[in-house]
Amino acid sequence: MALTGPAGPVMNREEADRALVRLGAERDAVEAALLALQDHPGRRLLEGAVLEGRTAERWAVAEQGLVLLWSLFDRYAEALAAARAVRSRRGRPGQAELVELTGLLRGAGVAVPAGQVPPGSAADAARALAGSARPSEQLTLDGLVERMNAWCAAVADVVSAADAVRSALAARIDLLAAELQRVQALARSVGVLPGTHPAGDALDGLGAELASLRAEVARDPLALWTPGGPRPGDPRSALPGTVDTSRFDRAARALDDLRVELEGLLRVRDEADERLQQVAELLVRADATLAEARRARGEVLARIAGAEVPAVPGPASALRERVAAAAGLRRQGQWYRLAPLLDALEDAAAKELVRARHALTAVTGPLAVRAELRGRLDAYRAVAARLGLSGDPEIVERYEKARRLLWSAPCDLRAAESAVARYQQALRPVPEPAAEHRAEPVAEHGAGGPAD
Repeated sequence: MALTGPAGPVMNREEADRALVRLGAERDAVEAALLALQDHPGRRLLEGAVLEGRTAERWAVAEQGLVLLWSLFDRYAEALAAARAVRSRRGRPGQAELVELTGLLRGAGVAVPAGQVPPGSAADAARALAGSARPSEQLTLDGLVERMNAWCAAVADVVSAADAVRSALAARIDLLAAELQRVQALARSVGVLPGTHPAGDALDGLGAELASLRAEVARDPLALWTPGGPRPGDPRSALPGTVDTSRFDRAARALDDLRVELEGLLRVRDEADERLQQVAELLVRADATLAEARRARGEVLARIAGAEVPAVPGPASALRERVAAAAGLRRQGQWYRLAPLLDALEDAAAKELVRARHALTAVTGPLAVRAELRGRLDAYRAVAARLGLSGDPEIVERYEKARRLLWSAPCDLRAAESAVARYQQALRPVPEPAAEHRAEPVAEHGAGGPAD
């Protein structure tokens, strides 16, 4: 029958040896974890820094927890050393040694400060660090290992999260700040300054936002950390936490949009002279077309009788004033004001040329009709020659009448069109009578009466 002591059934030698090996391995693992925490870059980041907000609250707990961990580790190491000393007395421990080993390895004989439980929140931390009514509590070596592992995890959560935020954002913020300076220089080169253009104000705002974000990464990195939770369907495993980069991402997108806008203004600056020259050329062509329309209108009124010829519009003087204003903006370097004006001028100049061309087309319509009738008359004359009708008196007479009307000034287009149509009709062959109207030969019905 197994002996029973204050710590339960007394272990035999093999059980005691296995327990010593296992607890020794636990000691080494905890020591390695503590040394890793001491050297962790997140701890160096937080230790001695001026912290605020959530980070200040959690680091206050984690920093005291780190000190407590070394104290717990020392007590664990002392208790384990005491157990090893008992085991080393004899190669084959007697019953008294086994009872003592069982008490040391399994018994709740390690005194630790009461209430020193790793917190799950800031409120738990305050209660845990405040202690309890009891000055101390007794733990087994296994319980002490569990307590130390929990504290290691709690401290590691804080320092790892702070390090993750700094690693994810600090260098990126510096790079974005350098890009911001480049874009601000670009803005100045195209005359975009704070107070004169929304883009200049937006660049100033981005500078302030990056400075605020940099300060938050340094002083309250945990404000930018989203802790992981339990995996759905598996509460024993946890999802990793994530760095909240939304503010940085918004700033980066805004800066990229501003860069694109400013590069567009830079292109306006580089292309302004050429684009203004193209607008001027379009207006010169429009003016020339309108001049041609006015000349053609006079010709139409002189050469075409009774023609309804629309008036030719004058040049777009308001458009030329806008071109002059655009040239002034170019000289002053106000590219952000010139950009939309240039777009509008290019569109307006193109429309002005179209308007001039439509005016020319409208006033030269009667001349185009006369030219088309002349061409048709010449074509019909060629048809008459091919049909051998060139000497027919009626056809000659109709041709001469149409020709006189088309080559006279002023020309009566309606009479000329009618004469050309009559000339065309004279060239058409006379249609043969329909079959039902032809006379029926008598021979087909015989000599004396109707056919059978």
